[in-house]
Amino acid sequence: MPSDLRISPLGRVEGDLDLRVTIRDGVVTDAWTEASMFRGFEIILRGKDPQAGLIVTPRICGICGGSHLYKAAYALDTAWKTHLPHNATLIRNIAQACETLLSIPRWFYALFAVDLINKKYAHLPEYDEVVKRFAPFVGTSFEPGVTLSAKPVEVYAIFGGQWPHSSFMIPGGVMCAPSLSDVTRSIAILDMWRREWLEKQWLGCSIDRWLEIKSWNDMLAWAEENESQRNSDCGLFIRFAQRAGLDKYGQGVGAFLSTGTFFDPKLYERPTVEGRNAALMSRAGIYDGSAFHDFDHLNVREDTAHSFYRGDKSLHPWQGETDPIDPLDGHKQGKYSWAKSPRYDVPGKGAIPLEAGPLARQIIAGRGDAAAHQDYDPFILDAIQTVGPSILTRVMARMHEAPKYFRLVRSWLDQIDLHDRFYNKPVELESGRGFGSTEAARGSLSDWIVLSDGKIENYQVITPTAWNIGPRDRLGRHGPMEAAFIGAEIQDPTDPIEMGHVARSYDSCLVCTVHAYDEKTGKELSRFRIGEMG
Repeated sequence: MPSDLRISPLGRVEGDLDLRVTIRDGVVTDAWTEASMFRGFEIILRGKDPQAGLIVTPRICGICGGSHLYKAAYALDTAWKTHLPHNATLIRNIAQACETLLSIPRWFYALFAVDLINKKYAHLPEYDEVVKRFAPFVGTSFEPGVTLSAKPVEVYAIFGGQWPHSSFMIPGGVMCAPSLSDVTRSIAILDMWRREWLEKQWLGCSIDRWLEIKSWNDMLAWAEENESQRNSDCGLFIRFAQRAGLDKYGQGVGAFLSTGTFFDPKLYERPTVEGRNAALMSRAGIYDGSAFHDFDHLNVREDTAHSFYRGDKSLHPWQGETDPIDPLDGHKQGKYSWAKSPRYDVPGKGAIPLEAGPLARQIIAGRGDAAAHQDYDPFILDAIQTVGPSILTRVMARMHEAPKYFRLVRSWLDQIDLHDRFYNKPVELESGRGFGSTEAARGSLSDWIVLSDGKIENYQVITPTAWNIGPRDRLGRHGPMEAAFIGAEIQDPTDPIEMGHVARSYDSCLVCTVHAYDEKTGKELSRFRIGEMG
């Protein structure tokens, strides 16, 4: 890497992720993701009470704090060998899914679609309609999409007391005792969200009709089936995205990870690490681009070769270290990010980078060996086998989860037994190890906890953003987002909207700045904000 392209993570443009790219003849030839903020939650948790993770980790993120709570609770459930009532599992599932349902329309309208009004696309036939609907604040779809996105977390708050930063999930269950009116109110809220946004605005049809789609060609046919579907926000986006070429770049590493989420209450009464995969409804797994593999958390590693931590170790999180160094010293060692580089040891391929997120989990949903209680859905797997991973397939995988998760939540609400237990007090073991994970809106989110003498000896968190924006590893392999930038054609280097599309398609939980450089001269061409409007 030429020295004149290196930028210190100190004194940056506002934001905590810099995406540096070099461009040759209009094509991105290399990329670096530079997380510029040290957070150190693992250090904060050392020596604390075992339940400190329930309070501390939800503060990692203001949008997916419920997901952090969910996996932190399961990490302690497995370490303390708790017994979960069926109601507790159902309500945890409901809360987790509702938080993701919030993120889907909010991400699309407030973060992704606003870039579609860029002047680059003014020549496209749908451009005026896209501006009319998706322009920030004034778009006819923008305001209702963003406003109605809040409805699902009203359901979360009914059970959790508040959102964000609830602490109602605890080892052994949940701290709530809902009434019949709570359940019926939740059903009414979700039905309104389905009716007014999901079916009326986004799909232009019933969720049952959408969920009949099983392939990429099914989706294309659906978008032209009738005027209602064609004129829906979804139908408009599919046509416009193809004309804009969003199906042609942003591929990434081509390998995917889902740690799974949502448990069948009957199969996870006594949570264990070993029994986790079989109890999942939304499955865990690895897709390496050609074959599926079962997920085993013992194959996870965190590489620090290019991260601002001491050494260049590659450790499993139970043995993980968070030992920060001065970034100025780190740069001298070729390090450039506060993010570690999560890797997964795939049989026959070694420890490789994997993409996390909706695209990954919906690819895993296409694996054909699902048990009766598990999700089998071939749509997105067919999509990447037909047209390949891209910005468009990544977006459609995310949006596809809205009707799927709505249907799940409605079924779980019907299963709550108001006369049964919601909590069983656990035995607080002095020592042990636990693993808890979920699929947050942005992807696989996991905690590893080690207890000794009644205190936390080690606590490691791997977020979906870390999986996706982590830097190169010891072998020089790019992280998923770095790889997704390479090969993108930039029409206007002073306004590289293409890089915005790639970065937003991953929905990384960081405010980002893209620095674009000419590879021949080293001259900075532009700085482009990702993660806020204006």
